[in-house]
Amino acid sequence: MDVARHYSENIKRMKSSEIRELLAVSQKPGVISFGGGLPNPQAFPVHHIRTILEDVMEEEPHLAFQYGTTKGRQHLRQAIADMVAKEGIRATAEDILITVGSQQALDLIGRVFINPGDTVFLGLPTYLGGINVFRAYGANMVGVPVDDDGMDVDLLEEKIVAAEEQGKPGKLIYSVPTFQNPAGVEMSPERRRRIVELAEEHNLVLLEDDPYGKLRFEGETLKPLKAHAEHVVYMATFSKVLAPGFRLAYVIAPDAVLKKMELAKQTVDLCTPMLTQSVALRFISEGHMEQHIPFIIDMYRRKRSIMLEALEEYFPPGCTWTCPRGGMFLWATLPDSIDTRDMFPAALEEKVAYVHGRAFYVNGGGQHSMRLNFSFPSDEDITEGIERLGRTIKKQL
Repeated sequence: MDVARHYSENIKRMKSSEIRELLAVSQKPGVISFGGGLPNPQAFPVHHIRTILEDVMEEEPHLAFQYGTTKGRQHLRQAIADMVAKEGIRATAEDILITVGSQQALDLIGRVFINPGDTVFLGLPTYLGGINVFRAYGANMVGVPVDDDGMDVDLLEEKIVAAEEQGKPGKLIYSVPTFQNPAGVEMSPERRRRIVELAEEHNLVLLEDDPYGKLRFEGETLKPLKAHAEHVVYMATFSKVLAPGFRLAYVIAPDAVLKKMELAKQTVDLCTPMLTQSVALRFISEGHMEQHIPFIIDMYRRKRSIMLEALEEYFPPGCTWTCPRGGMFLWATLPDSIDTRDMFPAALEEKVAYVHGRAFYVNGGGQHSMRLNFSFPSDEDITEGIERLGRTIKKQL
C-alpha cells in the first residue's frame, strides 16, 4: 500500500526541526554542544520537587491523578495571575489557559488563527519552533530584521502597509521581545509601545512569547507587551524556571480568544496533566519560585560572562556577537566568507556544536551567523568549547 499518497497537505508542509537533528548529531562522546536550548540540570529544584510530590501523594492524589478541566486547575491559574501582576499584567484566573508547554500554545494559536496563505510577521531571526508552527498551517511568513533593540518596528510598519496594498493584509505579529531566542536581545521601551499601537491600528493579533523574561541578569526591567494592552495574546512557560520535563506553560488572552483556544485544546489532549499542575501550584504558593529564580539568574549570569570572555579571547577579528542581559543565548556573526551551515562538519571534527543561523530565518538569511547556548554547558566546557570553535573558524579564513 502506498500510504504516502494519503498524507494531508498539513503534514507535507511540516519540516523536521533542524535543532533536533543537530542535537542528535552532537550527542557523540566528547562533543561540547552549544546547540540545544536546554536549562542547566543544576538549576532543577530537585529537593523541593521531591518534597512537593510526597505532599501531593499524601494530601490530594484524588486530584493529581484525575482528569482536569481543559482550561487548567483554577488555583494554579489564580497563582499565575498573582505572579504576573507584579510585572504589570492585569489578569484573573479566567483569563488564563494552562498548556502542555509553550509549543502547544503556539500550535493552538495556529489552529485558531491561521489559514493557508495568511500573512504572519515575525523577526529575522526568530524562534524556530514558531516558524515550524506557522509553516505547518500554511502561513505566508514575512520577516522583519531584528537589531540590538529588538524587531525594527519602522520596517514592520512598512511591511504591514505593503501587505495591505498587495491585497494580502496581515493577520498576526509574532514577537519574542525579551532576551529573544535566538539573538538574546530585548526590545526597547519605545518599540514595545509602538508594536502594540501598530497591532491595534491595523487590526492584527499580537502574540507575545515570553519564556525568558524572568531571567534578567542586569538592566532595567521592561514591561511585557501584555502590560501595555489587554488585546495582546501572551504566553510564558515554566520550562526555564522550574523544569522543561514538566511541559507546563500558560496563555493569557482576551476572553473570546481564550474560548477558541480552549475549544482547540479539547481536540488535542482534553487537559494538561493535573500532577504537574499540582506541583507547580505548590512550588509557587509555598514561596519556592521567588527564592529559586535568583539562583538560576546567578548561575546563568556567570555562564554568560564566561562565554563573553572566551569569545573575546578565542574568536578571530571580524567576528561579532550580542551581549545579552538575560536569557540563555547569544548570537554570533562571522566574516562573510564563512557559511556556518557549511562549517558545521568541521566544527564536529573539533568536537564542538552550535546551531547555524539559517535555521532561524524565513527568507534564507543567517548564512554567516550562529546561535550559542550558554545555560547548559559546564563553566569549563564553555571556555574549552569556544576555544575549539574559534580554532574551527580560523581554519575557514
